[in-house]
Amino acid sequence: QVRLVESGGGSVEAGGSLRLSCVVSGLTFSQYRMAWFRQAPGKDREFVAAISKSGDATGYSNSVKGRFTISRDRGKSTVYLEMNSLKPEDTALYYCAADYTLVGGIQTAPNVYKYWGLGTQVTVFS
Repeated sequence: QVRLVESGGGSVEAGGSLRLSCVVSGLTFSQYRMAWFRQAPGKDREFVAAISKSGDATGYSNSVKGRFTISRDRGKSTVYLEMNSLKPEDTALYYCAADYTLVGGIQTAPNVYKYWGLGTQVTVFS
């Protein structure tokens, strides 16, 4: 079965850093673009970052650009989200998502992603 398992969340002081991991199994990792979304209580799911299936293209929301970095490791079938200069507004449940594609590029809309992890909580306090 397809599994996306996030890890690395936790509680961190504002200004700190955290690295999230998403281990993927049950699919051919190189055929999927990957993304991170987040959702705070009472709010809609929000795009954070995406990476193309080959890793040659990335995209970020304006709110995290310059602070977060998405990457992927083919050998480990894992996608990462390096988060720096964290702010209380970054507090949310962070989800990893996968989208099968025959072409490159990224997607930012959550509805195009078929597979999702269960999320990992990130809490930033001041």
